[in-house]
Amino acid sequence: MKDITDKEFILIRDYVKANFGISLGDEKKSLIYSRLRTTLIELGMDDFTQYYEYLVSDKTKQAVIRFIDKVTTNHTFFMREAEHFDYLRDTALPYIEETWRAQKDLRLWCACCSSGEESNTIQMIIQDFFKNKHDKWNTQILATDISTQVLDKAVMSVYANESLTAMPERWKKEYFKKYDNEHMAVSDEIKKQIIYRKFNLMEPHYPFKKKFQAIFCRNAMIYFDNKTRDEVV
Repeated sequence: MKDITDKEFILIRDYVKANFGISLGDEKKSLIYSRLRTTLIELGMDDFTQYYEYLVSDKTKQAVIRFIDKVTTNHTFFMREAEHFDYLRDTALPYIEETWRAQKDLRLWCACCSSGEESNTIQMIIQDFFKNKHDKWNTQILATDISTQVLDKAVMSVYANESLTAMPERWKKEYFKKYDNEHMAVSDEIKKQIIYRKFNLMEPHYPFKKKFQAIFCRNAMIYFDNKTRDEVV
C-alpha cells in the first residue's frame, strides 16, 4: 500500500485534534502510518485518503472506536509520577476528610485511566487512608478513558508480575491475588470501588451532577496544546 502523504497526515492530524484534543506534531507522521497500516490492509484500502473518508462517514462509530484505540498512546505504569500519589495521601485526603466530614462523600476522578494502573493505585491509597476510620465514607471513584481497548484491560485489572516491582510489598499481599504464574489481579475489594466509563474530554458538556474534590488528568493533558488545556480546565 502507499505511504501516507503530507496532505493525508494533515487530514488525520486535524481530525484527531478537533475530535479528541490530542496534538500530533509532524514527527508523528510515521507513527500514524505504522499504527494504521494494518487497519487499511484489512479494509482493503490503498491510501489514507480513502481511509479518512471512510472514518468520517461511518455512522456506526465502530470505525472511530477502532481508530482511537490505534492512535492514542496508552503509556502507563504503577506508581508513575509518585509525588502525585504522595500529595493525595498526605495533603488532599486529609483536607477532604476534614472539609466533607458531614457528607462523608469522596468524589475523585481519574480522567485518563488507561489500563487501570493509576486508578487502582489511587484506590489503594484511599483504602489505606479510610479503612481505619470510624466514619463510613463513600470511597468509590470514577475512572474514564477514550479508548475502549484499554478500558477493557482496566476492568480486568490483571497485570504481569514484573510490572508490580514498584508496588509496596504490603499492597501486593493485601490488594492483589494470584491470577496465574506470570500475572497478578487486583482484588475485588479494590475493583468494586472503581467505576469505569468511556469519556472524551473534548465533549462540550460534562455529565457530572456534582463537582469533584480532586481530578487526576495530567496523563491526558500532556497530549494537549495550551489552548485545549485551558478549555478542559
